[in-house]
Amino acid sequence: MKDSNSDLFEPVVAMESEWSRGGGSGATSDADFAFAFNDSNFSDRVLRIEIMSDSVDARPDSDSCATIADWARHRKRRREDIKKDNGADLASVPDEQDLNGNQPDAEECENQDEETDAMVEEPNSGDEATNSNDSDWSMDCSTGAVVRVKTLHISSPILAAKSPFFYKLFSNGMRESEQRHVTLRINASEEAALMELLNFMYSNTLTTTTAPAVLDVLMSADKFEVASCMRYCSRLLRTMPMTPDSALLYLELPSSVLMADAVQPLTDAAKQYLAGRYKDITKFQEEVMGLPLAGVEAILASDDLQVASEDAVYDFVLKWSRQQFPKLEERREVLGARLARLIRFPYMTCRKLKKVLTCSDFDHDVASKLVLEGLFFKAEAPHRQRSLAAEDSASSNRRFVERAYKYRPVKVVEFELPRQQCVVFLDLKREECANLFPSGRVYSQAFHLGGQGFFLSAHCNMDQQSSFHCFGLFLGMQEKGSVSFAVDYEFAARSRPTEEFVSKYKGNYVFTGGKAVGYRNLFAIPWTSFMAEDSLYFINGVLHLRAELTIRH
Repeated sequence: MKDSNSDLFEPVVAMESEWSRGGGSGATSDADFAFAFNDSNFSDRVLRIEIMSDSVDARPDSDSCATIADWARHRKRRREDIKKDNGADLASVPDEQDLNGNQPDAEECENQDEETDAMVEEPNSGDEATNSNDSDWSMDCSTGAVVRVKTLHISSPILAAKSPFFYKLFSNGMRESEQRHVTLRINASEEAALMELLNFMYSNTLTTTTAPAVLDVLMSADKFEVASCMRYCSRLLRTMPMTPDSALLYLELPSSVLMADAVQPLTDAAKQYLAGRYKDITKFQEEVMGLPLAGVEAILASDDLQVASEDAVYDFVLKWSRQQFPKLEERREVLGARLARLIRFPYMTCRKLKKVLTCSDFDHDVASKLVLEGLFFKAEAPHRQRSLAAEDSASSNRRFVERAYKYRPVKVVEFELPRQQCVVFLDLKREECANLFPSGRVYSQAFHLGGQGFFLSAHCNMDQQSSFHCFGLFLGMQEKGSVSFAVDYEFAARSRPTEEFVSKYKGNYVFTGGKAVGYRNLFAIPWTSFMAEDSLYFINGVLHLRAELTIRH
């Protein structure tokens, strides 16, 4: 049984119950002490808050920033201006906490019980810096002068139970821990957020409801190490409407905030929002080209990116990086360290991989490693590829996971002798085929034979007599113009029970640019039979197609 003489609000006990739980449910974390906020009857300390003047334009004006978009643009301009002037981003919350080391005299603390109950705002008397009666903590607010001082009656057990920062402040040496006055020094732009934070530590709720104000409280909670408030703010912000500006703002928070577990659900939601909004990057090309690095990373990490092929992703990354980082050294650093891992090189065509090796935007060693990794994956057996993709699906890079490409990847084996020939393999999942009904088409990535580009297209169409739907496969030539090309071709598909390729259609055709040829009912069965559960052509949910092309001389 616990010693009956121990303090009900003993800071160490409270911290263990709060921090070890990660702020979960419990009597200490859920208790509402709002009645005790700034009340001397329930307080054992006086918190003295010195409010410093901000630099010019350091705080967004509430009248002009009616929406989070306005506020985000304001903060972006502020960061850029301050960075230009001072070489530092003051929009980020300082991580350092400097103890000013003023040792109080014990006898000077005896008359402090006579403090007034109400919150007191004091004008700057000019001698705050020399006051030696306080435990004085400065949060890197050395720029500007003290414009006013606020005093609050606080309960050290309540604050220490919520915050390692305040626990350290109140237990910082025997003499200081016994003093009733403690001092914090903050910027004027942080005042409202700090007051909300202190109120939250008593009441477990916020009075503010706007996204900018909640985000400021989140930053303050990170600064003063109040994890429960960070979680609360993160949940609250996720319930508010997301916009491109707010999503980018969440992703560009200071690194100390981004790394906090409490903020991870918020940043995940921001990434999902951007990936969903810009999944068709061709539709929003101009807008996407103007996004910052964090936004582009969120988009490229998505499996649902609607692009023609991974070649198109590579081309976009090069175009964006050249526009955003004109200097080659900076561009190489960003590509090598941040963006290359988001390009899925194993799904790029061999022709494009060759161009990667000669691209000066990438460091040669980095490019070689990426290309080799892509080629080795292509050379793996299908079951091994599926295994690598499954292993990679849990990672953040997902470089072996296939996206939902508009043009489906193919494997190509080329021969030059005795005749120019290529064998093309195209796999379609059952759900992809099901989505073709009643009149859809899906195209393969381009492949080349004799210097000409070809593609395969799978259709759901009516049979020759227009009596039922069926599966069709066609071969087309990309280049338009007067070039003619005589080709022998054969379509085949794996079939149960042998699971070997069985020839389904042979033909020959003299291609001209933009023309296609094929068979409307490749399997000579209705669509319903083709898609049935006992269909002979789906093996583990995948339709395996093969096209063999030979140039006729």
